[in-house]
Amino acid sequence: MGMTITEKILAAHSQRDRVSAGENVWIDVDVLMTHDVCGPPTFAIFKKEFGENARVWDPRKVVIIPDHYIFTSDAHANRNVEVLRQFVAEQDLPNYYDVGSPRYKGVCHIALPEEGWTRPGEVLFGTDSHTCTAGAFGQFATGVGNTDAAFILGTGQLWVKVPETMRFEIEGKIPPGVMAKDIILNIIGDISVDGAAYRTMEFAGSAVTAMTMEERMTLCNMVIEAGGKNGVIAADATTEAYVKARTDAPYTVYQNDPDARFHSVYRYRAEDLQPMVAKPHSPDNKCGIVEVRGTPVERAYIGSCTGGKFEDFWAAAQILKDHPVKVDTFIVPATTQVSNQLKETEIGGRSLWQIFEDSGARIGEPSCAACLGGPSDTFGRLNNTEVCVSTTNRNFPGRMGSKKSQVYLASPYTVAASAIRGVLSDPREVL
Repeated sequence: MGMTITEKILAAHSQRDRVSAGENVWIDVDVLMTHDVCGPPTFAIFKKEFGENARVWDPRKVVIIPDHYIFTSDAHANRNVEVLRQFVAEQDLPNYYDVGSPRYKGVCHIALPEEGWTRPGEVLFGTDSHTCTAGAFGQFATGVGNTDAAFILGTGQLWVKVPETMRFEIEGKIPPGVMAKDIILNIIGDISVDGAAYRTMEFAGSAVTAMTMEERMTLCNMVIEAGGKNGVIAADATTEAYVKARTDAPYTVYQNDPDARFHSVYRYRAEDLQPMVAKPHSPDNKCGIVEVRGTPVERAYIGSCTGGKFEDFWAAAQILKDHPVKVDTFIVPATTQVSNQLKETEIGGRSLWQIFEDSGARIGEPSCAACLGGPSDTFGRLNNTEVCVSTTNRNFPGRMGSKKSQVYLASPYTVAASAIRGVLSDPREVL
């Protein structure tokens, strides 16, 4: 029996010829990422278990990116960043993207690919559930807890159960007004928030092959919202062009064997896809935008690892370039690179940045910002009973601030269309 992409990567990293779903294996880790929320407890566990003077297994393979609670006056959040700085200095870690420094990046899951840390065939662990975003590059990428991360810091290895693979094939041409966010919301709604529990979600088909890397990242980003262990898309010419433009590091491309065994296969016709939303308070509470069109909203939010990439803002600008917003609208670039692209890229003689300002939207510093709620001075944090339409990944009660608020998840197209009308709106009507 042949192997899947995920099985091949885990076999190679366990020095075995083959592994099968359900086996437990020790695997070598290529990159460990952590940030300001989970870094401090990870470092504390590392020192407790390995000793105050212990050294990390390989300083070159540890990447630290503060991004969650950074533009805030909250003393606890500021202290977390200080703990990162102290550990980086103690361990002499070269890959630290400190807030307030010229190296500062922003949201870790977008910064990692920008800086060349997401490479086909590798194993990437991060102390954040949306580390699965990097599976778009044909690698095994998943989130781990602080204890597992501390163990990796000390040993460079982790004990992993090989997941089964669920395959999602999307064939055809994606229609106007539909983005990867609509596709993944549709899939999560079909299988539920635990429908892929501890499984690989693999995306394939002509519609996926035609996607840019950023749209592929959106698909893989939200596999955790279905309970998935990791997402993966086979690396191709698009992948390699992106990676080679950002790093000279070697990598290995793996493909499924022709007789690879899948847990299940789901097939979608791209032409049948439509703009979707996830209604409060769960990512699998899906419906087509036509079913909730006209629902009043008080806030629109475009940002996060899911919806704060350059192409997300390019999509939003196609609508906001011609219309002022009717509700409080927040634009939060994922990274400093994205922020710069908004200033440098023009539509009709105006930069995207200017388009957003002219529309009446407010633009924030590159970071996770309101996606995880955070301190009361977090940019765009929800208040009281507000109804928000957002490009983020979770709409649980209190996720973006107040537990009394309601969050609808949607694509950048749908959020922008809703922002100019003040009600949930079908982007196909205004594009």
